Amino acid sequence: MPERRRIPSLPDRLAGRLPDRLTALRTPADPGFWRSPVRGARFTAVLGLVLLVGLTLVFVTGLLSYAAYNPDLDPVNDKTPGKGLLGFYLFAWPTGPHWLYRLTQGLHVTAGIVLVPVLLAKLWSVIPRLFALPPARSVGHALERISLLLLVGGALFQFLTGLLNIQLDYLFPGSFYTLHFYGAWVFLAGFVAHVALKLPQAVRVLRAGIPRGEPGPHAAPDTTTAPGTPTAPGTPTEAGTPTAPDPLAAPDPLPATLSRRGALAMVGAGSLLLLITSAGRSFDGPLRRLALLTPRGGTKQGPGPNAFQVNKTAAAVRITPADTGERWRLTVRGPAGELRFSRAELLAMEQHSAALPIACVEGWSTSDQLWRGVRLSDLAALAGYPDSPPDVFVESLQRSGSFRKAALRDNQVRDGRSLLALEVNGAPLSPDHGYPARIIVPAAPGVLNTKWVETLTFGEL
Repeated sequence: MPERRRIPSLPDRLAGRLPDRLTALRTPADPGFWRSPVRGARFTAVLGLVLLVGLTLVFVTGLLSYAAYNPDLDPVNDKTPGKGLLGFYLFAWPTGPHWLYRLTQGLHVTAGIVLVPVLLAKLWSVIPRLFALPPARSVGHALERISLLLLVGGALFQFLTGLLNIQLDYLFPGSFYTLHFYGAWVFLAGFVAHVALKLPQAVRVLRAGIPRGEPGPHAAPDTTTAPGTPTAPGTPTEAGTPTAPDPLAAPDPLPATLSRRGALAMVGAGSLLLLITSAGRSFDGPLRRLALLTPRGGTKQGPGPNAFQVNKTAAAVRITPADTGERWRLTVRGPAGELRFSRAELLAMEQHSAALPIACVEGWSTSDQLWRGVRLSDLAALAGYPDSPPDVFVESLQRSGSFRKAALRDNQVRDGRSLLALEVNGAPLSPDHGYPARIIVPAAPGVLNTKWVETLTFGEL
């Protein structure tokens, strides 16, 4: 009896016709899905080392920025109620050097901007590991994955909210101060855990030096590999024995079109470009004209002695000429009672000058401006504290918005450069710079240099 011939099924026929397409269908969990020849352990380790230094700087200067508000002094200074033990680092913010806050906040924001290409490159270099299955192979691996979740999520959240704040785009819900503060601690938890888990491996990898040559199987063997350093499968070591495979290298890479050093150079060029186009709003010099990426970064805002950057204008907070005209009086309260002074009476008092900048949490700052007015310590003496000026509570004519009220610590009041300023650069204050009177204190955040001052209350807050 003749053998019956089997007719191939439709799936068999499709598989026979399209074997390459079917085998090419891979998911991100498949290591073969990721084919860039640039990825590798040393490439990632170099980026990680840069982030280790850079993010540590950003975090420390962020803590200093928060301490500069003296948030433990009065609730009006603290935008993170309920911080508990997270406020352990707070201390009395000094008044010298007078450019201290300008430096620390300028470094904080500028370093954060410059690190954006490095962060994105680092995330790109390890993205295959984020899809690896199973999610956890051991307790140590599970801890590593959890730390990655906190690290990646926290970093993206912090960078995004920080950049939006610099650009004055408040698209996030709630207060920037609160979100950025607690987000920083979430990020730090993941950062510390990740460094503790991965730093020994990164050190071993970096002993081989910066990645060089064409990556992937097309590259020449790297004879500088240190013992224990992951490399491409089968790469000979100095002892002539093959090493373990590079866990981040593509198993089936595409032909190399860019060396790993070239990729690092591109990341560095991106960071350099961001530095050039953003740093000028924090520091003096020719870079100020190139600060294209920051709303208040560039050159002077118009002609005249008051032609320097402002945070909020009088019109924006609805301060009118009627509020600041002849009827305006400064109220000073203390043990001596309640005293009221017109602007003319304040000008008749002994005047002092101080060359001080204004530095904002958004990272921009002005050059030193020459302020002139009445010392806060002299006003404290009139209020009943002739020998030891205490803290002072400042209230503005501004009726809504953050920091219309602020508290200054006694060391700030005692500093002879702390003024109730009436003039700047030889001219009366403009409405946008706080006419008829404003606070100016060395090394203080700009929002504590209250404008349109209405009341000063000296004593226990």
